Formats: sequence, C-alpha cells, structure tokens
Amino acid sequence: MLNDPRTVRITGDDTAAVFRRADDVDAESDPGTRRDGPVPEAYVWCNLTSGNGSRALWLLLLPFMVANLAHWMRPNTHGHSRTVRLYGLLVRLAGLSLTVLLVAAACEVALDLTAWQCAGTSACAGRHSWLGFLSPEASDGGWWSLPGRRLALAALVPAALTGLLWYLSRRTWSEYESQQPMTRAAESEEDIADSAPTALGRPGFWYGRRLVARLRAAHTAAALLTVAAAVGTSAARFDRASGGSATLDTAGRLLEAALVAGAAAVLWVVCRRGRSERHLDSELDRNVVRGLPLAALVLLALSLLYAGWERPGWESSGRLPGDATFGGIVLGQGLLVIALAVVAHLLHRTRPDPRAVMHGLGGPAVAMLACALGGVMSGGVAQRVADWLDGTGTSIPGPPVMLTWQASAIPPLLLLLLVLCAELARRTWLLARAERAAVERDHPHEVGDPGRTRRIATVRAMARLTDRAPLIVAVTSTATLLLGAGALVGALTTDETPGEAAGGSYAFVHGAAQTAEALGSWLIGFGFILFVTWGRRAYKDPSARRTIGILWDVGTFWPRAAHPFAPPCYAERAVPDLTWRIATWTRVTGGRLVISGHSQGSVLAAAAAWQLEPSVRKRVGLLTYGSPLERLYGRWFPAHFGPDALGSLHQEVDCWRNLYRVTDPIGGPVRLPGDRGPEVDREALKDPLAYGRTELLPLPAPILGHSEYQADPAFVEERQRLLARLRPDVPAPRRTAREDGPGPEGEPQGSSGKSSA
Repeated sequence: MLNDPRTVRITGDDTAAVFRRADDVDAESDPGTRRDGPVPEAYVWCNLTSGNGSRALWLLLLPFMVANLAHWMRPNTHGHSRTVRLYGLLVRLAGLSLTVLLVAAACEVALDLTAWQCAGTSACAGRHSWLGFLSPEASDGGWWSLPGRRLALAALVPAALTGLLWYLSRRTWSEYESQQPMTRAAESEEDIADSAPTALGRPGFWYGRRLVARLRAAHTAAALLTVAAAVGTSAARFDRASGGSATLDTAGRLLEAALVAGAAAVLWVVCRRGRSERHLDSELDRNVVRGLPLAALVLLALSLLYAGWERPGWESSGRLPGDATFGGIVLGQGLLVIALAVVAHLLHRTRPDPRAVMHGLGGPAVAMLACALGGVMSGGVAQRVADWLDGTGTSIPGPPVMLTWQASAIPPLLLLLLVLCAELARRTWLLARAERAAVERDHPHEVGDPGRTRRIATVRAMARLTDRAPLIVAVTSTATLLLGAGALVGALTTDETPGEAAGGSYAFVHGAAQTAEALGSWLIGFGFILFVTWGRRAYKDPSARRTIGILWDVGTFWPRAAHPFAPPCYAERAVPDLTWRIATWTRVTGGRLVISGHSQGSVLAAAAAWQLEPSVRKRVGLLTYGSPLERLYGRWFPAHFGPDALGSLHQEVDCWRNLYRVTDPIGGPVRLPGDRGPEVDREALKDPLAYGRTELLPLPAPILGHSEYQADPAFVEERQRLLARLRPDVPAPRRTAREDGPGPEGEPQGSSGKSSA
C-alpha cells in the first residue's frame, strides 16, 4: 500500500495499525528534510477479518450472520418509530429461533439418535463398541443403561456446544468490538442523533455492548432450556403415561412449568429492548446478563437429576418426539418471515426507493435464507449421523420425519437454481455479444483483435452479474418458503417419509419421492462437508479467499444487533480506529487530509467520516475507488447508505471523488441524485488502459477489473486535485512529533493519504 519496503508502525497493535514509510516518521517535527508531496499513511485491518485457518470454522455461524444482515436491510423511512422497532423485534425473534434450531439439532444427534435409539438397540449398539456401557444388554445392564441416565449423559454434548458459543461470543466481543468510539464534547448526544442523516453517524452506533450482552444471555438461556426440555419432558411424558410414582409425576409437572416460565423470560428479554444508538450505551443489565443463564443452568441440572431417577419399565423405543419440535420451529420461522415482509412493505411504502432491492423486501428474503441455511445444516448433520450409526438402515427409526421431508425438498430447489443459473448464463452471453460493439466504439482507432474484444466484452458482461443478485435471492427465498411449507404439511399430515407416503400412489410418484429423499439427504451432508472444506481452503487459496471475502466482509461489517453468536463485527474496531486517528491528527496539527479507500475500505472511510465532528469533517476529502457504497450497500441497506445518506456525506466533507470501471463486479458509481452525480463520480475508467500495444505499453495491458486502481493515471490526477483543493486555506501546523501535516520546507501540505484498504 505504501509502495516502500521500509515501513514503521505509527500507532496500533498486531490486530490493526497505522503505518508510514520509514522516511516519513518524523515528517511534522522536521519537515525540511523530507521529500515533496503528501505524507501517506496506511491503515491495515486485514487481521480483523482473516488470520489463521481456524477462523474458517466461523463459517459454521453463517446462518447467524445472515440473520444479522436482515436487521440492517430495513427500508428507508422517516418517522414510524414503532414500525421500525417491530421490524427489529421480528428479526431478533428469527435469530432466537435459529439458536433453538441449532441446539435442537444437537439434541437430536446426541440424545435421540445416539443415546435413545442406537444405544437402546442391541443391533446398533453392537456395531459401536464405544456405546457398550450405555446398552441395556451389556453386562446385564450397567448404571448408565437406564434411558433417563443415557439421556442425561448425552445432554452434556449440546450443553457444551452452548457453552462454546457463549464463550466465543464473549471473547470476540472483548477482542474486537469493545473499542469505545470517540465522544463529542461540543454537542449533546441527542442533538447529534437527531441531526445525523444516517444511523452510522450516531454516537452509540459502533458500541452495542448492552444489547449484545442481553442477547447473549437470552440466547444462552434459550439453548440451555432447549436441552433441559429435551431431557426432562421425555421423562415427564413417561411418568404421566405409566401412572407411576405420584412424586415423580408432580416433579415433572413442576419442571415443565418452570421451563415454560424460563422460555417466557427469554422472550421478554429479547422483546424488551433493541439497539440504543442515540448515546453510548455502556451500562449492563447485570441481573439479566448473569441471572438468566444461571437460572437456565439450574433448570438443566434439575432436569438431568429428574431424568436420571430410576423408573421401572421405562425402555427406549421408537423416536423421541422431535417432529413436533422441528415442525414448530419451521412454522414459527415461516410466520416470522411473512410478518417481516409485511412490515418491510409498509416501511418501503412510506418512502419508496427505486434502487432498493426487491422493493424493500431484501431483509425478509435474507432472513428466509438464514432460516433455510439453519435447516439445511441441522438436517444435514442429523441425516449423516443417522446413516453412520445405522449401517443397515433398518435397526433404528432414524431422524424425525420433518427433517426427512426437508431433505426431499432440496433436489427441486437445486433444480430451480440450475434453471435460473442457465438463464443468467444465457443473458450474460447475449450481453457479452452486445458489449463487443461498445468495446469497438471505445477504441475506434485501434487495430481490431476479435479475441481481445471478446475477452473485454465478456469481463464487462460478467461484472454485471452482481446486479442480478437480487433476482437470485428473491427466487431462492420464495422457493424455499414454498418448499418448506410443503415439507411442513407433509410431515404434519403423515407419520411417514415422503417415499412411504407416496407408496399408495403411482409407482412413478413413489420412486420419485424415494429418490428425492435419498438424494436430498446425501446432498445436505455433502454440502455441509463441502461448506467447511471450502471455508478452510479460503485461507490458503487467494482466489477462493476473494470469492468468499465479498460476503464475509459485508456480513461482518455490521454490529451484532439480531444474533449474539454471529461472527464478530470488525468495523466496531476499525471505525473508532480511523475516527480517533483523523480527529487527533487534525486537532494537533491543524492540517487537512484525504481518506483514500478501496472496495470495503471505502465503506469504512464513509463510516468514519460520519462519526467525525462537523468541523473535522470539513477538513477531510474522500477518494473512493472500486467502491460498493451505492451498488451493494445503497441498494441492500437503504436505511443506512441510501441516497439521502450519501448525499449528506457529499455535502458535509470538503470534497469527494469516486472512481470505478465497468469491468468491476463490485465497485460502481455513487449515483447521487440530480446534478450532484458528476461532482462525485468520474466517468468510468478505461479498462484495459490500452486495447493494443503502444509505445508506453508495448505488452498487452491486463484487464484489471476490481484491482490496481492506483496504477491508473486517473487515480493520481484525482488525488492531486483533492490535495490542491484542500491546500490553500490550511494554517501552518504546530510542530509535533510523529504526525503528518507540513509540506516541503515547512510549508503546510495539508493532506495525508490514508488508505482504508
């Protein structure tokens, strides 16, 4: 970034830091000895989003991250605070359902398939020696062979998973998101919040400690209560049905009532409070944060003791009642998504944005995808574990029918996506043919080369596939909702798998149902394994890292507002870093600077500019290139990066220029409304720089796409214009150590090339 092998860290740590060239370290204290030109600084934040290969395991939290994205995709609106709060509440409830689904799937694997079905069946337990001490037929039945004790022991697995999620959420908050933003003494927090054109400029936006702590407590308690219910209700059901001990029956009813009360407390905590962005919300609801998980842990311990009590005549047969649980989760998620779509439509109607994806329904569609990802991952694990335990396929009943019906819906969904991809490929091919004429018009005096023309046109057409993403998401989410509803109806109306339910129909239907069931089961398991291995490969293969990095950078940019177990938000460290550096440098030196941001760095640059005081913001120029500010963020997150927000940013900073290419699949123009667009957007840069061989470029110039904007002469030209505009009114900076500012021979340069990429 600094184009110099000798660099020095000015401030920061091993996670994120600001660097300078070694020759520019003391530019402020001794301006006469340094060369002409601005003092460039580089803010490096890559360790916040990447690192060692173990972080590929964060991909397992993808459903939580996608649900969190849905929170920030709210349509733009003015007023209607109650409807806005209802939107956030529905997303938080959808996130809570994902936690319950994940832990319920872990309970299905550990309690139902392993401890109840396989360990309780001699044929299955005989194939797995490590289950011998749990089998009732081993050594005339050991102490752990009783069904309740087997369930109590197996419950430690989902309980440990819950503890791991709690630990990761708490640790990542301390390491990545605990940086407090800079306070603004000149204005009250309420005045700042009211005058901010976007929530990203509010004092508490990048510090959600209170909400994350509350949600972490609620989700941890919900997970522990799910485990307690899986263990305790199974024993209570037997006590009621067998007519055994009145004491155990009473204890079971009291335990179930306590579990219901705990679930109500969790819902109250999730519904009671959302994000507080108007001020720095540093307080903690300690009674909730500590008391709720502790109470749930006590109920889990009581459930384990209650289930482990000896009950004559209790034997494990069939399945645990998981169909009702998974069916209820799927039904609840579907209703939440439908309600969220209604609320989003009402908000979009109040202030229609023609550029917003899916007419404001992007949030509900993404929430549906999060629920589908959770279902696929949980169902895939259950199906594969069942196949591994039951080698013959006849010794144990297997997972709940609901999961089997969900698996049978996977092949139709994949077939639909295949048809959609084929149609997009056809349109891209037609667009590439049409682009050939445009390429020839852009290079009228060049010697024609059909092969090179075709390559340039193809890259241009492929770059526009990004704009087709809303269509893919809309089709996928709608099909997922309909197929999920069909699977739910099939599971609730029959106690049979799809193949068995079609047995009385035509042979063709029966065969198709069995094929879809088997193929869907294998596809879920294969997709789960491929998902993990691809994530691991992303940390070794640069091309795979770039592909995954687009979604990952967008997903982890946003604070954890809907799900506390989502991967950590790097911007809660990066934005305060940039804000502190810019504000302290301008205050100490009295100088001005240019923030230069590429790709996701341009988003961080805009977010940091919104957090500055107005007087400091006027001393800042923006140079963005390859920027997704409008093309991705403005369309998918209209409430925060819509036309009003970007327009206000243009007015409040001193100057702003944006560079883009038509071959870039990520960056694009800012598209400010009215006549302000050309003030920010330069017309699309040439890519490649030369069609054929020239005296300056004797070898064929590469098609750069999203990379190497700084190599384009237009970049240097625009940067010089910004520096020249900032320079005239800059007072001479005071002499300080290790700060950039003055130009050659003591004259104020007034700019600092800070890169956020």
